[in-house]
Amino acid sequence: MNQTSTWEKVDQYITERLVPYDAVLENVLLANQQAKLPAYDVTPNQGKLLNLLAQLQGAKRILEIGTLGGYSTIWLARALPSGGQLVTLELDPVHARVATANISLAQLSDRVEVRVGDALDQLAQMDDEGVEPFDLIFIDADKPNNPNYLKWALHFSHPGTVIIGDNVIREGEVINENSQDPRVQGVRQFYDLLAEEPKIDATAIQTVGSKGYDGFVLGIVK
Repeated sequence: MNQTSTWEKVDQYITERLVPYDAVLENVLLANQQAKLPAYDVTPNQGKLLNLLAQLQGAKRILEIGTLGGYSTIWLARALPSGGQLVTLELDPVHARVATANISLAQLSDRVEVRVGDALDQLAQMDDEGVEPFDLIFIDADKPNNPNYLKWALHFSHPGTVIIGDNVIREGEVINENSQDPRVQGVRQFYDLLAEEPKIDATAIQTVGSKGYDGFVLGIVK
């Protein structure tokens, strides 16, 4: 059994034991596939981790940068208490339409706002609107802009805000300072900012699974 096959089988084992079958989420993944969205969704066990982290934090306000088809959005929104709100930002209007339908299927439209357009423009507009800080922020969009997203995440945070950044190992390429991949360089700059920024205390974890070799950053704003 090769290594990748083992990772996939272990992910399947974890999911079967600890993530109960959910018809809504299965239909969301099917809708994403039928709409030909890229298969960038988090895995079920990773989705549940996001949900548990939001519950641990007691998050009432969540910001997600990068919606895709709304799979991770639904996992996060389900952790919100009554009256909670999640704002999610999506560049592609087709993705946003699919996500909006999926969120409706999950009966979460009352607590999720999908904002469509360039995320940096949306974040600036939210600042103009006086949007309140968030308790948890999930960054999972175009990696070259990760440093900019982190700056905005800190802007929209308060002491205790949890910031999570996905796909920050890049199959180990993150240690290649000479990489020509702008996604790798964006992630490296993300780490540099985290290292230099006194307002946040963070770590990163490598992960393996059905999505391959990657990892995530987890930080708490001081």
